[in-house]
Amino acid sequence: MSAIEIIYMLLKLTGSLVIFIYGMKLMSEGLQKVAGRGMRRIMGKITGNPITGILVGTLLTVMVQSSSASTVMVVSFVNAGMMNLAGAISVIMGANIGSTLITWILKIFALGGTGDSFNLPLFLLAFAIFFMFAKKEKLKYFGEFIIGFALLLLGMDFLQSSVPNLEEYPQFLATFGAISNHGYWSVLLFTVIGIVLTCIVQASAAMMAIALAMCFNGWIGFEVAMALVMGLNIGTTITANIAAMVANSVGKKAARAHLVFNVIGTIIMLIAFRPVMILVDAVTTAATGVSPYTTPDSPLYDPQTLPWALCFFHTFFNVVNTLILVWFIPLLIRIVDWMVKPKEEDAEDEFRLTYIGGSWMNTAELNIQSAQKEIEHFSQRIVRMYGFLPLLDNAKDKEFEEILKRTEKYEGITDRMELEIASFLTKVSEGDLSNESSQRISSMLRIVDNLESIGDSIYQMAILKKNQREQGIVLDQECRNNLNNMYLLVEKSLKVMDYNLNQPYDKIDLAEAYAVENEVNTMRDKLRNHHLESIKAGAYSYQVGTTYSGMYALYEKTGDYVINVSEAIDIDQSQKSVEHNMSSKK
Repeated sequence: MSAIEIIYMLLKLTGSLVIFIYGMKLMSEGLQKVAGRGMRRIMGKITGNPITGILVGTLLTVMVQSSSASTVMVVSFVNAGMMNLAGAISVIMGANIGSTLITWILKIFALGGTGDSFNLPLFLLAFAIFFMFAKKEKLKYFGEFIIGFALLLLGMDFLQSSVPNLEEYPQFLATFGAISNHGYWSVLLFTVIGIVLTCIVQASAAMMAIALAMCFNGWIGFEVAMALVMGLNIGTTITANIAAMVANSVGKKAARAHLVFNVIGTIIMLIAFRPVMILVDAVTTAATGVSPYTTPDSPLYDPQTLPWALCFFHTFFNVVNTLILVWFIPLLIRIVDWMVKPKEEDAEDEFRLTYIGGSWMNTAELNIQSAQKEIEHFSQRIVRMYGFLPLLDNAKDKEFEEILKRTEKYEGITDRMELEIASFLTKVSEGDLSNESSQRISSMLRIVDNLESIGDSIYQMAILKKNQREQGIVLDQECRNNLNNMYLLVEKSLKVMDYNLNQPYDKIDLAEAYAVENEVNTMRDKLRNHHLESIKAGAYSYQVGTTYSGMYALYEKTGDYVINVSEAIDIDQSQKSVEHNMSSKK
């Protein structure tokens, strides 16, 4: 085989693989857009019940047709504090079982030229959906799924035809024969090859497609094919572990658990390799009438036999490993606890994003979920920062400076949190999003903007207290009581806001938020009238009056930012508010 022929063959294989992987991506993203919120709610309810977790993991992977995508989801959910580690491990086990469906789909619908019967009708159906239901978002995403499925079958068909017949290339045939005929050592070698290739491709389904094509074209034999399957089950864990690089320690543990589970499962299969091969041989022979050990030079050889054996083994591997290891989830947790030593958590006064990192996952629904958890953390910092204000009133000089410095540090943290979360959401918005997800991101951007403004207002109040202290300005008891009442009302509004941010955004009730906002405005009017009457009566100096009015104005301004946050949580209310602001500017 000449160098040009080798390059041409590699280009054909690569192009076929690109079409296959892109088809898988469209399938996965289409279904995630259709069922994204429902998946979040179901997965968020999983705790430590292994049966429930396995069933959900299986269903999830069947839906998105990618174990890598579903395990990345698991890492994201654990990272966001919505799922515990035991529940995550059970979902990962189910994801491994669900991943076997794609093998059966490829075997039944794509191998042996059968994909040609489905490709064009599927493309036609998808374009009919786009043409007839262009304005119906869910159907449009279902059309994306169909196109993805058609491309997957097309890619598999190209991949199958791109793998040359080794009988035409005796040098390759001799090389494969040399490395495949070393018994158990060849099994170990091809297990490692399966790991490496899957790490490179980062898609176990794509690697499985390659293995099926190689089996169908007679490149590899029965035991070598099974070794590749074991290797790809380990290699597929690379995606979740890459995603976990920016996760917290619990998210990293979930990714490591996927790796440990598949490594232990592979070791079990390697130990019991011969008995398992006998079992798979018996099942395949009973189902097809031909043993998978039959070589291409035999008159009984059927190219369809070995792919059937591969499907049987892939399913057997994942189901049996799950049935064995589900009883050892506590042990798996202890292993990953040993593997991932959590860093000493930063002090609460240090800037630290907890749920999002420098890169983002490829699923919009998960990105939004991570950002929502980060916003909840942002809100908690704001509420804590607001609690510094009354501490300034009676503090001694040194203590006053420490509290003021801490308030200033929090103000800097709020600036950085707003910048980082907004940058993350902006990157996410550049992807292919549903209308609902786009609106949600717009709402979140408005939320973080107003949270940062609340932090600014709190810091301005602290500076006003500092100026009051330095100038020796003393407010009378009535003024102090009025400002204290205003402080308590704004504190109440902040707690309502924080509660709303910790709820599902489509389930909040703004009634209480508006009620507290009205109380704040009523108190503001009362204090303003008191101030005007006191000025007329000469009850206090100009400096006292300026401090007094400046303080209650900042409280009321803070309350406005707070109600803006609550309104932004509700997409419909947020849209009305934006439209109102635009009309006001006109």
